[in-house]
Amino acid sequence: MKEKILITGASGFVGYHLVTEAISQGYEVYAGVRKSSAVDHLKDLALRYVYLDYTSEYSLTKELERIAPDYIIHAAGVTKAKSQTVYNLINAEASRNLALATLKIQRTLKKFVLVSSLAALGPLKNLDGLIYNDSEPRPVTAYGASKLLAEQYLSDIPDLPLIGFRPTAVYGPRERDLFVLIKSINRGLDPYIGKLDQQLSFIYVKDLVSVIFSSLKKRGLQPFYNISDGEVYDRYALADTVKQLLKKKAIRLHLPFKGVSLFASLLERIYINRDATPVLNKEKINELTAVNWACDISALQRDFGFTPRYNLGLGLEETIDWYQRNHWL
Repeated sequence: MKEKILITGASGFVGYHLVTEAISQGYEVYAGVRKSSAVDHLKDLALRYVYLDYTSEYSLTKELERIAPDYIIHAAGVTKAKSQTVYNLINAEASRNLALATLKIQRTLKKFVLVSSLAALGPLKNLDGLIYNDSEPRPVTAYGASKLLAEQYLSDIPDLPLIGFRPTAVYGPRERDLFVLIKSINRGLDPYIGKLDQQLSFIYVKDLVSVIFSSLKKRGLQPFYNISDGEVYDRYALADTVKQLLKKKAIRLHLPFKGVSLFASLLERIYINRDATPVLNKEKINELTAVNWACDISALQRDFGFTPRYNLGLGLEETIDWYQRNHWL
């Protein structure tokens, strides 16, 4: 009999890759999506859709009783919102409600995986050192603060079989945020905010998915693990690699911080009465201009035998090939 797995946020970038991996490993897959979610890319996959009301612990409990999952991978959330309240509601309170509901069902859950973010800890202010699993949290965005709150909520729930992962910048086929930069380079522009030295880190989506699934059958020694490919990159590494792979030249622009910040403020005012959030906003500027996003993954290597298969070059090569084959580029 197949083990059952519920994957929330299944229609998203990371969610899609989690779903396809779960199917390939023989799980009976329940895909948590919103009724408004675009799911055309999931239509040919062997899964069952689940529509969860994260605002109601009672409703969640009823739905989980019906599904009776062996595992839950909670990847649902929002990366763009207009206020801390909205971020907290969707990223933190929804996570807590789902976790509490799992403890009320008759079936014993084997593992609850929270897909958090390195943004929950926040970057370092200088180039010395790495972000460790137990580094003091200093999130620089409302998104990061909401992810930290989700971690705190779940850590306070007794008997929850919790493990969480804090990926750094995740990229791969179907990713849309870093794709904006790749598309810009393809068009001949390589823009940056200000002139500063930075240390960055990345994780290819397949490596992230691989370690998440390995955690389902293993017991971690701590509740949360930072994850990257283990390398430290300067601020130009991604663009230089993309240009090499695309065989393109691009004009490198260093835009003044104050000018970009003013433009972001203007965009936020324009979007104030719209449902959407502008791609460039103050949150994004805080993230893009942070000095050091390099993180330590030694605990992950020790506890799960994690060996990244992809560095930035290999991962971008596969990613760009997918973008080209699917006419994104």
